[in-house]
Amino acid sequence: MAVYVIADPHLSFGTDKPMNIFRGWDRHAEKMQENWLATVRPEDAVVLPGDISWAMTPEQALADLQFLHELPGTKIIGKGNHDYWWATMRKMTALAEEHGLSSLRFLFNNAFLADGIAVCGTRGWFFDAEADAQGEKIILREAGRLRASLTAGQALGGTLTAFLHYPAAADGRVCAPLMEVLHEFGVKRCYFGHLHGQNTARYDDFTVEEIRFSLVSADHLQFCPLRVEF
Repeated sequence: MAVYVIADPHLSFGTDKPMNIFRGWDRHAEKMQENWLATVRPEDAVVLPGDISWAMTPEQALADLQFLHELPGTKIIGKGNHDYWWATMRKMTALAEEHGLSSLRFLFNNAFLADGIAVCGTRGWFFDAEADAQGEKIILREAGRLRASLTAGQALGGTLTAFLHYPAAADGRVCAPLMEVLHEFGVKRCYFGHLHGQNTARYDDFTVEEIRFSLVSADHLQFCPLRVEF
């Protein structure tokens, strides 16, 4: 068994949101499918830290979730800033059960154990969110969710590993509330998405405050799941 990660698939099978208007995103779903089939085995797990679908409701996201379900492995799905379809855990779990999407798991105030790795995480938020009252409220809420997830991960055992959508640190800046939680639990490995473009190589592998970070947005990975390593 192995654990892989890929963020920001930005699927839109149930909506009209073409990604080929962005450079490098031509046939991106097909590319990801081809690479996934060549890389991931049925016994593996793949973490997807956010921006899963452009859908606005769980029902509208169903085609995208079915696409992921049909790929090999267990899929552990987190929330991104564009996941407006995201609902309560009860509603998403019910949708998955109703449509037989048995390979999907939702990462939200909880954790999953896969190949000795405690998969933990939350969406996160902007670096400068503390600058206004609303932003501070959001980031503190996200820090609380990360703490809940890591607490659940501790109970499962395994190596605590954080999967965020927004980076908790990059370019000499840190999101202090999230970094404090990572340090509180002794997390040493963190994967994140959200960042795109042609100049992202510097985010491949970097260390801040003894925590190793890696960018895993789909376009950055050339639409191929990356194996989780320490």
